[in-house]
Amino acid sequence: MQATTKKNLIISACYAGTVVLGMLIGPKFHNESSNSKNGTFIPFLGGRADKVEHVLNIIQENYVDPVSVDSLKDLAISQILSRLDPHSSYLPPSEARHFSENLDGNYYGIGVEYQILNDTVFVTAVHPEGPADKAGVRPGDQVIKVANKLIAGNQITADRVVAMIKGRRGSEVNLLLKRGAELKHVGVLRDKITVSSLDAGYMLTDKVGYIKISRFGAHTDEDFVAKGQQMKKSGMQGLILDLRGNGGGYLNAATGLADEFLPDKKLIVYTRGEHEPRTDYFATEKGIFEKGKLVVLIDENSASASEILAGAVQDLDRGTIVGRRSFGKGLVQEQFNFGDGSALNLTVARYFTPSGRSIQKPYTKGSEKYFEEVTLRLKSGELAGRYTDTVRDKLGIFKTSAGRLIYGGGGITPDVFVPIDTTAYNELFFLLNSKGIITDFTYKHFVHQVRPSSLAEFLKNFSVSEADLRKMQAFAISKKVDVHTNDFIQARPALTLQIQALLGRYYFGEEGFYRVKNRSDKTVAKALEVLQ
Repeated sequence: MQATTKKNLIISACYAGTVVLGMLIGPKFHNESSNSKNGTFIPFLGGRADKVEHVLNIIQENYVDPVSVDSLKDLAISQILSRLDPHSSYLPPSEARHFSENLDGNYYGIGVEYQILNDTVFVTAVHPEGPADKAGVRPGDQVIKVANKLIAGNQITADRVVAMIKGRRGSEVNLLLKRGAELKHVGVLRDKITVSSLDAGYMLTDKVGYIKISRFGAHTDEDFVAKGQQMKKSGMQGLILDLRGNGGGYLNAATGLADEFLPDKKLIVYTRGEHEPRTDYFATEKGIFEKGKLVVLIDENSASASEILAGAVQDLDRGTIVGRRSFGKGLVQEQFNFGDGSALNLTVARYFTPSGRSIQKPYTKGSEKYFEEVTLRLKSGELAGRYTDTVRDKLGIFKTSAGRLIYGGGGITPDVFVPIDTTAYNELFFLLNSKGIITDFTYKHFVHQVRPSSLAEFLKNFSVSEADLRKMQAFAISKKVDVHTNDFIQARPALTLQIQALLGRYYFGEEGFYRVKNRSDKTVAKALEVLQ
């Protein structure tokens, strides 16, 4: 985007903020100025921007109670953006920093993953060759103090832990760890931590590879190329690309990854907005997997960049889309950074798949209704397979390269539908999962057992007994969760699978987690069936 365009957008946002504040505060000042008891009210001499600043100064100097002017400014900005679309947003400095770190795939820290159990920080994973690994931190350690400050107890939060552990590159952070009954003091030098954009990648069968991507970050394409080339050497002829739960990320990351599957000069996507002329994104000659069989998995939480890739694959008949209808986000945001570290994520364009369809679902009823729409799919029975063609005959009919009918609006409808399992994955399972009870119980009850010698041994021999499940039920009740026996019995298969998957991650990383999950995953099974 041109610099002048960015400047005009920001100026427009400021003017809009002025109008909002003026409408709210103007009548009050009119009454005040006509009241002789309040003294003389000096008229504003400058423009609307000056007026807003003057209003905030008056509030700060005269309001009856203490007030944060910065908070008022943030509120005004948020009110402006709420009138636009559900995805334009203002990010305070901490959120903007976290947003960038998440997509850029790196940050300065010590390289650990953790869970807060019983108000204690429990290390669940240590990045290989990272600072913590080199200093001797191990999975299973409990972090008692950071920089001589206690981080155990009811006041501990994930945000507080992150703030204490992250810091300047090369600086040292001192940890007090509890390992079994032993206390250990460890000094860790903070360094740049790079996290792969791929959650997992491995050979599912002798000829079929599986790659899971949960976000499109700055390095997604290069991470995919490295893993894809490795798997091709292992005999990969078909690929299952799992984009379920992938909420998006960088547009260029999505087009870069799509380029790995598509022939030279094929249109991947195009964007267009009021202040943005049409921009076309084409595939190049560089793709590493242009010939192999391809299945892309999507669900109701696959959005934005995920839908760009899935839409291109579907429109160009490059592969098969398997799963459930995607979220339906066809808007492109650009980030405008401010000097204080905060940022404005502003929608600047819509994107269109190669056939010309927009998959953006309506948002005229407001943001709350917009985001609730996915929940309504579950309640209506769509996710369970009661009906799957919700966008047909509503928002345009298009054709793929081979002449198949596809539909615009409301997300991408898969070529092969796989319903959600509402039997084992019932409300009780989701409640226990959201409260962290499954995770808490798994780490407390299982991780102190003998560590399996290999992932193959773990997959073959590990099991969850009836006694284990009864203990879990009692544990949930002790946490004041209303557990009905029938619901618990119904959820047992899902609970058992989740316990084993969490342990697989603890012992063997993300590959361990997905190897466990995929053995019982009906969508993965359907994808294998399609490839065969």
